[in-house]
Amino acid sequence: MSREIAIGPLTAAAFAPYGEVLEAVGAPDRLINRGLCARYHDRAQLDFGPDGRAGVSLFLGQPYPLPHRLDLMERHPLGSQTFLPMSCDPFLVIVAPDAGGIPGRPRAFATAPGQGVNIGRGVWHGVLTPIGRPGLFAVVDYIGPGGNLEEAAIDPPWIVGSAEDAARFAAAP
Repeated sequence: MSREIAIGPLTAAAFAPYGEVLEAVGAPDRLINRGLCARYHDRAQLDFGPDGRAGVSLFLGQPYPLPHRLDLMERHPLGSQTFLPMSCDPFLVIVAPDAGGIPGRPRAFATAPGQGVNIGRGVWHGVLTPIGRPGLFAVVDYIGPGGNLEEAAIDPPWIVGSAEDAARFAAAP
């Protein structure tokens, strides 16, 4: 079995098993502020269980080179986790199905400008992976009692992307 993972575009349909893609596409749900603001309403299924609450944090992530050596995945059993980039720079979203308590074969997606994600509770995912430049993110996730982090070392690692991807993202504005 190949240990190479191609990077695909982030689409709502492809990402649906893992959570939601957050983006302002199509007609807005409503206009507010005297018609000067389009509201795309309630786009994520935030899930913090019975004992948690939503917290907003800021993450400043350093960029990863491509191809990326994926040797660690994590999941959060007590709450979903939302990543909202505060710039238009791309980042990788790497997710995997559960395979008996460990991550299965990963899928990798590259964001387009204006896209964020909500990763469902208990979904295996790679760490925050900006590409090209450092990334500043608003992150909405579980605040509450209990351990909300499970990590899985990946050995041998998966190789995500290619030299061609590195050139493509380096050339992106």
